[in-house]
Amino acid sequence: MAYSYTELRPGTIFQRNGEPWQVMQADFVRMQQRKAVVQLKIKNLITGTTVTESGHASDSYEEAEVERLPAVFIYERNGEYWFYDVRDKSKRFSLLAETLGKQAEFLKPMTEVFAQKFEEKVIAVELPIKMDLKVTEAPPTIKGNTSAGGNKVVTLETGANVNTPLFIETGDVIRVNTETGEYVERVVKA
Repeated sequence: MAYSYTELRPGTIFQRNGEPWQVMQADFVRMQQRKAVVQLKIKNLITGTTVTESGHASDSYEEAEVERLPAVFIYERNGEYWFYDVRDKSKRFSLLAETLGKQAEFLKPMTEVFAQKFEEKVIAVELPIKMDLKVTEAPPTIKGNTSAGGNKVVTLETGANVNTPLFIETGDVIRVNTETGEYVERVVKA
């Protein structure tokens, strides 16, 4: 199956030059007295490269066969992140920190993910969009300073640093958006 340029939406995966690409952003643009185009921001799922380009009416995008498999993160060693297939724990695979990108900061042991498999090779993993993580380090809160708003940077159990409101303390459990790396809400107060 092939996609036309108007069918491309964020999350759509297509194949180009034997590699899978995912649409990150698609904006329909019509310039005066010109044909409509789609401004695309696409990401190569193997190399992690992000490219911006225009999709035209004459363009065709071949659907990529990417399989989603449930997997669990086990551990990290020397920048290599190890997972196992939920259906068969003896089937293990690893991905490098460069491949995972910013997502690696939010992985903790026993996190359930979805592995993306392209032509018998796991090329990426999808984390849950929101994860609950414990704050291990937070600057002290100064009494009376929380009403004005503001942010401070805290460290999570995975080592990630996140901007949070001033009332977050060490020991709190917070919900973080793994796609943006932003604080969502406090789940448990210490």
